[in-house]
Amino acid sequence: MSELEEKTIRSKNIFEGRIIRVQLDEVELPNGNISTRELVKHPGAVAIMAITEEDKMVFVRQYRKPLEKTILELPAGKLEPGENPAVCATRELEEETGYRADGINHVVSVYTSPGFADELLHLYEVQGLVQGVYHPDADEFVETVELTLEKAFQRMEAGEICDAKTVTALHIWKNRKVDRK
Repeated sequence: MSELEEKTIRSKNIFEGRIIRVQLDEVELPNGNISTRELVKHPGAVAIMAITEEDKMVFVRQYRKPLEKTILELPAGKLEPGENPAVCATRELEEETGYRADGINHVVSVYTSPGFADELLHLYEVQGLVQGVYHPDADEFVETVELTLEKAFQRMEAGEICDAKTVTALHIWKNRKVDRK
């Protein structure tokens, strides 16, 4: 145990939902004091950077209840128990956008909010987009939007693109374009 670790004394599940579980942990701090931690347990997720042959990134426009607004974001979805993230990314891309991809590459995996949640998001890039059949989940209402890098940054500056996964993907896309020059 490092000098910064907190030792869990006890854990109590306080909520179990369809997507998350919330747990309250009592912990011993490195200085010996006792404190509590509210933790969100999440099965993990994927997000997909899909760039068309016209050099446009594919986004979905979706209402997000926690924000009480509609935003543009990468196609993404929750992992099912034991599901391979690349398989999930392929499925979510087609469900949300109708696109299928010829190839898929892992870009990076990041913890979305490590101060209170254990969600690990796997970001993938796909190649060779082919229009398939759009079939979102029954409770999912999305619109597909394709934007150039410049237009996407304008939408980000306007606050329409505002989630961490999508902002991260835009910067990766921009850096890759700069590196190719």
